[in-house]
Amino acid sequence: MKNIKTEITKIHYQRNPKGLLFDLLKFCSYFYGFGSRTKNFLYDKKIIKPKKVNAYVISVGNMTTGGVGKTPVVSEIAKYLVSIGQKVAIVSRGYGGKLNNKNINMISDGVSIYFDALQAGDEPFWHAQNTPGCYVFTSKNRYLAAKYAVEKFGVQIIILDDGFQHRKLHRDLDIVLMDSVKGFGNECLLPAGPLREGPEALDRINKFVVVSKSRKHETAQKVARIMQKRLNIPTSVCYTEPDYVYNIKNGQRLMEGLAVTAMCAIGQPQQFYDFLTDYQVIETRTFDDHHQYSVLDIIDISGSIITTEKDAVKLARFDRNNIYALRLKTIIDVEELLG
Repeated sequence: MKNIKTEITKIHYQRNPKGLLFDLLKFCSYFYGFGSRTKNFLYDKKIIKPKKVNAYVISVGNMTTGGVGKTPVVSEIAKYLVSIGQKVAIVSRGYGGKLNNKNINMISDGVSIYFDALQAGDEPFWHAQNTPGCYVFTSKNRYLAAKYAVEKFGVQIIILDDGFQHRKLHRDLDIVLMDSVKGFGNECLLPAGPLREGPEALDRINKFVVVSKSRKHETAQKVARIMQKRLNIPTSVCYTEPDYVYNIKNGQRLMEGLAVTAMCAIGQPQQFYDFLTDYQVIETRTFDDHHQYSVLDIIDISGSIITTEKDAVKLARFDRNNIYALRLKTIIDVEELLG
């Protein structure tokens, strides 16, 4: 199954994919596209109307499947809003967590964290850890979760993590992110390509952000200029850079130049591996996005392991002292983005 998934991901980011597998995926994408266009038509023509809550709603999402870098951008927006005195809640579907997301689950009230990463899901738990002062909720029904946050806790601003395709809840600001290198891939709809919606969705975007996951940002800046001209909407660049590597148990930093095993379960693993040029990466272990780790995944690794902070929240439960996480710094002008 993993090999098929890997091959499909390769097809998603080939310029002119060909072959039997692509033809089959392309055939399936017509049905996916019909469903997506029908949904958007019904909302665009107001045949179906999104529900409103008594709060300002910001959606942070993307046009493609995983790995764009929404999570740290959501956190930066939330931290900024908290810093200026707003009461903020992040609402996520909680994908990959064991909690029943038919319920409304409060992962954090901004002070205490009530569930671990396995229960909450890696991204909501990361938000709970890294966004102090901000409520974090998970639910499949994000309207009810937002309504609950507003009515029960007096939340003034709701941030939807990965909310662009979730049209059931009215939003006041739609921010869409795109990877500066991966872009829209082969520009085909799922499952033939990475696109979750067709070009009709571009008209809903209010602000566009090009995410640069590189030590050099010239490409992202060029792409941002092109996209601003193409979409005719405000476009900015989010700079993501490696900061330091630390032990997830005691916080001790890992000396550069050491031999390590790099391991992750994220949407775009190669970009993470490319950040580890200060270390000798002797092996990489890549798992499917949102993989729930077991001790068998790491039992045979004796040396140092470097992983992402998203993965670290799930690996912290193991009694191992050789697991390190790469801390990234996210640089984005939130005031300009929200202005």
